[in-house]
Amino acid sequence: MASPKSPTRPTQQQNTEPTFHDFLPAMAGKLGGEGLIGELCNGFELLMDREKGVITFDSLRRNAASVLGLGDLTDEDVRSMIKEGDCDCDGALNQMEFCVLMFRLSPDLMEASRCLVTEAIEEEYGRH
Repeated sequence: MASPKSPTRPTQQQNTEPTFHDFLPAMAGKLGGEGLIGELCNGFELLMDREKGVITFDSLRRNAASVLGLGDLTDEDVRSMIKEGDCDCDGALNQMEFCVLMFRLSPDLMEASRCLVTEAIEEEYGRH
């Protein structure tokens, strides 16, 4: 069982907002880019509506409780999660939207990606 200060559990700070350890950079380092995307796709499949092939309000509500143990999410929490990643405004998350959202929610991965893009641009345009 995880201890109260374990990085796998939310911790409470003075502002009472839970903070979570960002495991995506560690997963990316261990699995590599393709492996990480594969795991994100597996996560998508756990949360999606099997008939529609996307994560809907109902599938996220149901699977967040059963798969992720997040049964205390409010309807507003679930709507906000869908809205945050719903780029095409269809009210659901397709696999690409889900993967992009997971990257966006990982500050360390976003910074690493930003650095890689900057380096690539400098290499490409610095060679004139």
